[in-house]
Amino acid sequence: MSTLLFDFSTDAPGAWRSIDDPVMGGVSQSAFVAGDEGAAFTGTVSLDRGGGFASVRAPEGPYDLSGHEGLQLRLRGDGKRYWLTTYTEAGGSISYRAPLEPPEHWSTLSVAFRSLTPYRRGTTVPDAPPFRPGQLRTLGFLIADEQAGPFRLEVARIRAGLSSP
Repeated sequence: MSTLLFDFSTDAPGAWRSIDDPVMGGVSQSAFVAGDEGAAFTGTVSLDRGGGFASVRAPEGPYDLSGHEGLQLRLRGDGKRYWLTTYTEAGGSISYRAPLEPPEHWSTLSVAFRSLTPYRRGTTVPDAPPFRPGQLRTLGFLIADEQAGPFRLEVARIRAGLSSP
């Protein structure tokens, strides 16, 4: 069993929003825009003025993913490293992340919920509660780790998958 969350091969990215390092004084910029075969998280990461990250997030939900063990992401990368980010509290300061290194051709990557690591502002939070799929509020993508320059991550679909029996 799987549940389709987003299908950008047929739908525009709509209300997804960018949250980039200008929130802390940086000058990186990003957008999530419709493309030919999906949506594209695209922009430029700058290390100037203490910056160095760009991110995009889905509209706040609730997205109850109880009964699922992870996500399936249909992605095409550009050779850079990205993070899948998930949040279980509205406006929450803790994100649960998994690294992504999508190839430069369309591929489906699986991320098990048990592999998500809690972070707060780029630092792991070992005493955070475990990720709770039934309480997902939003999810998105992040590029950081001093990867200055232009980037482009294409997203065709996001599906809750890896169903439990």
